[in-house]
Amino acid sequence: MNAVIDPLLAALAVPSLSLPALFVISLLSATLLPMGSEPAVFAVVRVNPGLFWPAIGVATFGNTIGGAISYGMGYGAKNILAKEKDARWFGWLQRFGPKTLLLSWLPVVGDPLCTLAGWLKMPFWQSLMYMALGKLLRYLTATALLLMVPDGFWHRVLSWF
Repeated sequence: MNAVIDPLLAALAVPSLSLPALFVISLLSATLLPMGSEPAVFAVVRVNPGLFWPAIGVATFGNTIGGAISYGMGYGAKNILAKEKDARWFGWLQRFGPKTLLLSWLPVVGDPLCTLAGWLKMPFWQSLMYMALGKLLRYLTATALLLMVPDGFWHRVLSWF
């Protein structure tokens, strides 16, 4: 397994490869596609600790742009689909407004929240700001916690597979 993982990790250590790849992974994971970007952020930072802040920044930017795409999809869907009354469960989202997008980092519900914000035509720039803040806090917390794990732990875990 190390013969496969080591070259991949070495490629991720090169900023000219790792940061663009991290942007694409983060952007795609913020749409309705079922994938996560935290492992990619962690891999880049673990292999090259000097890329901590650039990786966090690129991942946050990519994930926020992906959230904006989801917002746009919701906005467009609202314009295309028949004008129907909003379901009651939209009530809390309308009541708290764009601040609910601080939760856009949550698994399963975060990406649909961004789409619903567009559907409800919440103010775009304010929504984008809350999305970015929530996603930044997620990447900072997750990456900092993962970096506290002792060296060699991940190689032992991956060797099980």
